[in-house]
Amino acid sequence: MASLFMQHIVSITILLFLLITFLQSGIDKISDWKGNISWLKGHFSSTFIAPFVPLSLLIILIAEIVSSILAIIGLIYLLKDGHTIYAIWAIFASSITLLILLLGQRIAKDYQGALTITCYFMVAVFGLYVITQA
Repeated sequence: MASLFMQHIVSITILLFLLITFLQSGIDKISDWKGNISWLKGHFSSTFIAPFVPLSLLIILIAEIVSSILAIIGLIYLLKDGHTIYAIWAIFASSITLLILLLGQRIAKDYQGALTITCYFMVAVFGLYVITQA
């Protein structure tokens, strides 16, 4: 197990980063659904997304939960026997989730928010590169 850990240390670290990111975000959405809806309605008030905020938030929540579950499974399989397929799917799902979030920020013309998501996306793409080269 120690050799698998060292062999996949970069992928493991990136999976932990994405797990923390999406698990915390999902928990926040669940624990403060009304507050998130309220803030997002204001954020998207001048866009075509405004009437679809609750549905959009649900879609993002599902994507974050799926990404988190896949990250946990990916970590287990990497550490257990070095299999990378679940880690690849976890990082790919996280990348798609981030692209959806980026699209929303661009539509809202929140360019600073889009830049922040871009930083997370670069970590995810680097993770895909690293794990597919293993």
